[in-house]
Order: sequence, then C-alpha cells, then structure tokens
Amino acid sequence: MQMRNPRVPIGTSAFYKLHTLLLKTGLHDDPLYLRRLLLYCAAAAPHSLSHARSLFARIPSPDIFAYNILIRAHAHSSPFHAFSLFSQMRLAAVSPDAFTFPFLLKASAPLHLGQGLHSLIIKLAFDSDIYVQNSLISFYGRCGSVQLASKLFQEMLRRDLVSWSSLIACFTNNGFGFQALDLFRQMQLSVSEDIKPDEITMLSVVSAVSSLGALELGQWVYTFIRRSGLELSVSLGTALVDMYSRCGSIDESIRVFDEMPVRNLLTWTALINGLAVHGRSREALRVFYEMEKSGFFPDHITITGVLVACSHGGLVEEGWQVFASIRKKYDMEPLLEHYGCMVDLLGRAGLLYEAYDFLERMPIKPNSVIWRTLLGACVNHNHLELAEKVKQRIHELDPYHDGDYVLLSNAYGVVGRWVEKEGVRNLMKEKRISKNPGYSAINIDQVIHQFVSGDSSHPQSEEIKTFLISTIESLRLGGYTPYTSNVLHDVEDEDKEHSVGYHSEKMAVAFALLRYRDSRTIRVMKNLRICHDCHCFMKHVSDRFDREIIIRDRNRFHHFVKGSCSCRDYW
Repeated sequence: MQMRNPRVPIGTSAFYKLHTLLLKTGLHDDPLYLRRLLLYCAAAAPHSLSHARSLFARIPSPDIFAYNILIRAHAHSSPFHAFSLFSQMRLAAVSPDAFTFPFLLKASAPLHLGQGLHSLIIKLAFDSDIYVQNSLISFYGRCGSVQLASKLFQEMLRRDLVSWSSLIACFTNNGFGFQALDLFRQMQLSVSEDIKPDEITMLSVVSAVSSLGALELGQWVYTFIRRSGLELSVSLGTALVDMYSRCGSIDESIRVFDEMPVRNLLTWTALINGLAVHGRSREALRVFYEMEKSGFFPDHITITGVLVACSHGGLVEEGWQVFASIRKKYDMEPLLEHYGCMVDLLGRAGLLYEAYDFLERMPIKPNSVIWRTLLGACVNHNHLELAEKVKQRIHELDPYHDGDYVLLSNAYGVVGRWVEKEGVRNLMKEKRISKNPGYSAINIDQVIHQFVSGDSSHPQSEEIKTFLISTIESLRLGGYTPYTSNVLHDVEDEDKEHSVGYHSEKMAVAFALLRYRDSRTIRVMKNLRICHDCHCFMKHVSDRFDREIIIRDRNRFHHFVKGSCSCRDYW
C-alpha cells in the first residue's frame, strides 16, 4: 500500500484537482468558482497560503465571505497577514461580521493586539454576539488574563457549551485547577442552560486534574465520562492515561490503555513515560517494543521516555541499545535531551568517568543542565574530586544557580570536610545566591495543604511537630537513624536531627496520619528531590503504620509499601 506523504495535507489534492478542472473549462477567472477554489485552498493551509493570496488577488471585488476565508486560513500560522487582510478589508469599506472577529482573535494572542480589537468589537456593537464573546474568553485565557475572561463570562446573558469550555480551559491552562473543576460542577448544575460536556470540555477537565495530582478527583472524572456515554477517543483516552500516571496510579493508566479501542503514538508514549517515572522500567521497555510491533514509529519524545525508563531502572546495556538505535534504526539525530538521559543513566549507575567522557565527546555542546545531572551523580556516589571538576564546568555556563552550590556543599558534608562545606555556603552569601525552598503539598478533602521545612504557619504545626517527634522515637526501635550528614558541622547532634526531622514531606505525611486513621494511601507532591533521610523515614513509616505512601518528587514517583520503595533505593 502506498503511504500518503505526511507533508501534504489531504485538502491539497482536492484543491489541485478542482483548479485543474477550472483551467481546462476556462472558469478559473469566474468569481463564483474562484471563491470555491479559495475555500479549498484555505483548507490546505498553511502549505497553500501563498497560492490562496494569489487567488484572492484575482477576485474583482472580494466580499466579507472571501475576506473571512483568507483571514481564517492565516489566523494560526501567519497572524500578521491576517491583520493585514483585515486592514485591507476596512480600507475597501467591507464591513466585518460576527465571524470575522473570532478569526482575528485567534490570530491576535501572539501579537498582543486583542485588547484594541476588543474596543473595536464594542464600538461596532458585536460584543453581545455569543460567538464573539466566546472568542474573547478564549483569547484572554491564552494571554493569561484570567480575571478578564471570568468577568466576560459572568456578564454573558446567554452561554453555550463553548462558553463554559473556554473558561474551564482558561482556568486549567493558567494553573487554576480547582477553579476549573468548580466551574465544571457549576456547568452540570446549570439547569436553565442544559449544557452537556463534550470531548473538548473533558480534555480540559482531565488536564486540570492532572495538574493537581488528585487521584480521587481523577476517578470521579473518569466515572463521569463513562456514565455520560462519551466515547473513549484517542485524545481523551491518552489524556486519561497521562492523568492517572501524574496522579500516582500507573495501574489505572494501564487499565485505561487496555480499554482503548484505538491508540496512536501519543497514547503509547504517555504509557511509556508513566511507567518510566513510576520505576517500572522493564515494563516500559516491553511496551516500547510492543508499540513497534503494532506498527508505530517512535518520535524523539518516545525515545526520551524509554531512556528515562532505562535510567531509573539501572538498565545500562538496554539504554545504550536504545540510544544507538536512534540513528541506526530510526534514522533520526539524537537531541540534547537524549544525550542528557544517557549522562543520567551512566551517572546513576556509578559510571561517572564514562559519563564525563561521553559529555566531552558529545557532538552537541552540553548545557548547564546536563553538567548538573553529572554533578548530582558525583555527589550521590561521593566522588568529590570529579564533582569539583564538574562544578567548574557548570560555573562557566551558569554561575548563579543555587542547586550547584547546595549539591557541592552536601558532598563536602558527607565526607566530613566541614571547612569546605561552610566555604561554599559563605560563597553563596557573598554572591547573594539564595536556595530555593523545598515544599511539599498534600490534598486533603479537596484542599491543598502546603508545608515548608520547619514552617510553623500551618494551623496544626505544633501538633504535627509533636507527633513527628514521637513517631521518630518509635521508629528508632525499628532501626531508623536520622541521616544528618548534610547539616552544618557546628550544630549539636540533637539539633541536626531536629533540622532533618521537620523536612516538608515528613510534616505532610504526619499531617495525613493525624487527619486520617484509616488505611487510605497518602499522596504527597514535592518540588525538590527527596533526601536520603526522608526516603529512609518513609520506608519505616509505611511499615510501622501499614500505609502506602506515594511521594512525587522532582524526578519520579516513590511508592513506599511495607518498608520498601518502588525505586529499590536506586534514585
């Protein structure tokens, strides 16, 4: 079977056939047929935009329909042309209609021209048209103007599904996940409007849940989708696979994946990425090879997911094979991200000099992020000599990143070189480099509680700290010993333990244990990498209280069950 060239859109062939027919019949200059030809040509955008403009120039007196066709065709890929056509239209005394402004608003977000356009809409009395109103909400959402979008929505006398969906998307895309879900609930309760969500609405809702990492909400949304009779389309199914993974339930991701009647490359990639960050590396590789057998060709994002899986699972040989296949098997050039994954893979496995040589031989100049990956590996493996060398390379590229100084400081502390450790900290003060605070968040009854290390701002902070102290004392009997190497040397041992005892993830877990006495899973989101002491603490707590604890840190998920972690202490 001959495959269609993916660079040529389907509409292009229809356009060329029609154009050839018009040329043969001598109707290629007929305004009526030119408009129809323009419509076909615009459907093949952006590949046919220059041809569309030449056709448009041959129409003697283009009307608003012809202008709208061309403005719409240019809205996404060539917004300057869209506005140029609008100016030309106004000079030609052609009045815009309710369809003109939605097209222009789609084009105006990257040009920041929307507010001026909004004024013109009001002046020409199109501000009460529901299609224009919906486009304005969408425009302000894309620009991050959430309050303006919300105000427009509240002032609407009539709303349709697009109105609700546009504002839900606005909240979701601007980091207001709970507000998006609250609006979704309001939409269902809006009896007077009788609005039923469609796939586009649910994609925004699923994305909101993903950003919050709230599994209970995710399960509710999935149940709603099934009861609503919405088809588990490729887009919706893929979003759900990704959502469950981000919410810490990779088994649910697999279940949705298995239920999907049709999958595409994005679906397979979402599952591979999910398995990778949950530490199920062998499964991720198996899914990758299953994907190939199903006839799907991986892209750069898929390859990155597979390499991450190899890195988190310590699969060095398999990682090399996948990396080599980028050129040999898939005829692609490795990206900077792929080289970074290989440095991470080698570094985690303790092959530090091999990782360093790999970096030196890269055909692409490594950035500070890749060097920083190696620095972290040097610190984790207590290889101070190479760590200092790598730190110097990072300093040449990015001298003011707080994480590099903290890592090197910690490395000195581990080997007891306190003078050097304090010197690094003093250097940070001199250069006015402040450490980004670590925080942990936990969702309790749809309320996000955020904790910072040693913070006393939470209403129950004293109760939490008291409970933590007693918990740590009881865990000592089970073999837990606080890991205090990263605390400054001039602090007494008791104060060192006090310092690590109030890390943000410990406080979040203690709060959950106080709040819920049943066996429900505790889920915590953390902005930094979990430290050795907290990792050890979580293993003991999961065994002592017989609770599953899931920590989503900056790099991956850790599932603590009965004294063990899913990462097998390899992170």
